[in-house]
Amino acid sequence: MSFGDGGPDEGPGNGGTPDWEALADASAARARRKKWLLIGGGALATAAVAAVVATAVISANGGGEGTSAGRHASELPTGDDLPTELPAPEPSFSSVAPPPPPDPRDYIADVKKDRLPVDVDAFFPDDKLTAGGRTYARGATHRTKQCAATTQGALGAILTANGCDQVIRATYSRDGVAVTVGIAVFDTEAQAKRTAQLATGGLASLSGSGVPVFCRDGVICRRTANSYGRYAYFTVGGFTDGRNATKADKAVYTTGDDLTDYTFRRIRHRGEVQASAAADITTT
Repeated sequence: MSFGDGGPDEGPGNGGTPDWEALADASAARARRKKWLLIGGGALATAAVAAVVATAVISANGGGEGTSAGRHASELPTGDDLPTELPAPEPSFSSVAPPPPPDPRDYIADVKKDRLPVDVDAFFPDDKLTAGGRTYARGATHRTKQCAATTQGALGAILTANGCDQVIRATYSRDGVAVTVGIAVFDTEAQAKRTAQLATGGLASLSGSGVPVFCRDGVICRRTANSYGRYAYFTVGGFTDGRNATKADKAVYTTGDDLTDYTFRRIRHRGEVQASAAADITTT
C-alpha cells in the first residue's frame, strides 16, 4: 500500500492528509456569515419595535390629530362628572374703616360750608306752625343787613361789634299773645355764640299782617337769647293789648318757648340737609 503526497484532490475521505489552510478559510467564512445574520436580525427586531411604538402613539392620538380634537366622545366628561354647584365666594372685608358720617353742625358753623340760601323762607316758611298741639299764625316778616335797626337798647351795638351780616325776623301770634323771633347771621360759630352771651337790651318787636304793635314804649315783655352754629337767635314776646308780662303769665312763656324751639329746629334741619348731601357725594 502506498501513500500519496496529499495533493488538493485528496480530502479526508480519501484517506489523505487534511488541507488545514483550506479548513481554516472555510471556518472563517462561516463565522462571518453568522455575524452578519445576527446583525441583520437585530436591526429587523429594532425596526419592528419602533413600528409597534409608533402605531400605539398614533392610535392614542386618534390617528395623528391633536389630543383634544382626536379624543373620542366616550372619553369626554359627562354631565354627571361636572359640579352641580359653584363654590360660594369668600367674603372679603376692607381693613380700612369707613369715614364717620358728617356732623350736621359742621355745615352751619361756618359760612364757607353753609351754602344754602339765607332768607325768610329758609327759616320761616310756614304761614302756620304747630307745636305741642298749639297752632300759631305767622304775621309780618322782615330781612335786613342793618342789624342794629332791628334791636332795642345795647343789643344793636353788640351785633355790629361781632360782625353781624343780617337779621331775619318773623312774628307769630295766638290768643292775644305775640312773639317776634329774630335770627342774626354771622360768618362763624364763635361770633354768634359770643353775641348771645353778651346780649343785653333786646330784639325789637315786628308788627303788621294782623298783629298790632306790642312790646314797645316801655312795656315789659319776655326776652331770650340763644345761638346755634353761626346763628344767634332772639325772641321778644308779650300781650298784643299792651299789658305787661309777668313770670306768672304762662301763655307768654309757652309761646316764646315754642317759637325758640321751632327756630332751633329750623337751623338744625339746615345742617342736616347739607350733611346728608355731602354723605351722598362721598358714597358715590
